[in-house]
Amino acid sequence: MMDLSELKRLLLKPEIYPDHPQEIRWTETHISLLFFTGQYVYKFKKPVDFGFLDFTTLEKRKFFCEEEVRLNRRLSPGLYLGVVKVTEDQGKVSFNGSGEVVEYAVKMREIPLDSLMDRLLQRGEVTSEMIQKVAEKLASFHSLAETNDYIKSFAKPKRVREDTEENFQQTIKYIDRVIPRRIFETIREQTNRFYEHREELFEKRITEERIRDCHGDLRLEHIFWGKEIFIFDCIEFNERFRYTDVAADIAFLSMDLDYHGRGDLDPFLIHTYMERSGDRDLLEILDFYKCYRAYVRGKVESFRLDDRGISEEEKEEAFQRAKRYFTLAYEYSQKFKL
Repeated sequence: MMDLSELKRLLLKPEIYPDHPQEIRWTETHISLLFFTGQYVYKFKKPVDFGFLDFTTLEKRKFFCEEEVRLNRRLSPGLYLGVVKVTEDQGKVSFNGSGEVVEYAVKMREIPLDSLMDRLLQRGEVTSEMIQKVAEKLASFHSLAETNDYIKSFAKPKRVREDTEENFQQTIKYIDRVIPRRIFETIREQTNRFYEHREELFEKRITEERIRDCHGDLRLEHIFWGKEIFIFDCIEFNERFRYTDVAADIAFLSMDLDYHGRGDLDPFLIHTYMERSGDRDLLEILDFYKCYRAYVRGKVESFRLDDRGISEEEKEEAFQRAKRYFTLAYEYSQKFKL
């Protein structure tokens, strides 16, 4: 592939874009580079391997770009426009041109960030009716999402336990640094007790086909509110984060409302979802998955403390977020229906 810094330099040139923007804005995450033209977003995958994702070859990046479009069109069909090639011919770089393919990107419509639900929530503009509309869309999505014996196998208690144990192992180094030992041990003990006492509940949910090809990262910042509701940025890079109980999807959004101090909106999410989906056992397992989701977010924020590429101020902010997530996880663990 072309050198990443060189590719970034070339992609900041407005003249290579087919929509002829006046300027290019860009941002990056630990796995992506995003370029904004005012009309469209071009999202590139970095050539990284974190174990749970591997984008190290051009073929893999092409495949996961295609997967990102395919999977996200389920909930945002008008947002994801397709996969485009970046080509180089005699030193000239262009989109979908002639010459050698040097990279692939997901092409999306650019949407106003102020209409994302986390921003709306901060401004006090999210209503109970809006949350009910989101719940209705999710219930419909889950009812149509793919399921089969392979997908269902990811919700076996033994399989889910591997994920939670991985989280505990990866956060041992943060004990008494971010998470107090008492909190860590209580969450771990309650989680493992839930597997032992509620094995039949996991099996019942498998039998009732509550295990689906879900979104996997259902947070407020991934929901766009407009004439059409877009729920985007699902997990495309690792199926084990997406093949899960629908309760784990709903739990992520429910936990996010709690984290942002709007637990008062949560009943509108849960009750509407249960009514539309007919999921009568949701409340039996919801706090378990809310604990799991909060703990994962605490872990991810803790990882930032070891990132040499961010400032001490950013690390302090991550530290405070991690502590808050771990506290939420502890609170949920006290509510498990054993």
